[in-house]
Amino acid sequence: MAKAFWIDQELDRDRDGRYGAHVRKHVEEFADSFGDIAPVTFACIAWRMAVPPSISPGHVRWDRRVLEAGCVRNTWDGTLTAEVRMASPLPEQLTSSREWWRDRGWRGWQEIFGQYVEPTQEDLTRGPFMRASLLVQAPIPLEELPPAPQGPHDGVEEAAHRALAVLVKELNALLAPVLDRF
Repeated sequence: MAKAFWIDQELDRDRDGRYGAHVRKHVEEFADSFGDIAPVTFACIAWRMAVPPSISPGHVRWDRRVLEAGCVRNTWDGTLTAEVRMASPLPEQLTSSREWWRDRGWRGWQEIFGQYVEPTQEDLTRGPFMRASLLVQAPIPLEELPPAPQGPHDGVEEAAHRALAVLVKELNALLAPVLDRF
């Protein structure tokens, strides 16, 4: 089974715990989550701080078909919602016949060093692009998430690491079967 997400422990060890250092340096970003009865805001901030552009390369890494990944607090009930956009093959309805293609030079996802990338403005002047993507929006269970720390000196780094581990595990359970299909 494909791994959609993973925590880059090796890179973190090579850089003397750079994610923990990053959390310590930017602990004020967690201020709105301290003491919250729900772990959602804290987990979302921990995630945001573990992925580019906050930290590069990301402490949380993902399959090359994942274009972006985040989490948000659901405004309806306060639960955690994952939002992941993935590069996808074209739907079968388009690939079963190339009649629509008509020698227009259609291009799909471009890859640079194995990563799917958006066409540049220059690329768009040379011909049409059709890139399929999937937007997954799904609830993430809260049971295993650590509680939000009470303040900046209450184990923020450890809680952030635990939150990431839970989010990665839940996202893999949700998305690895999807990635295995294409």
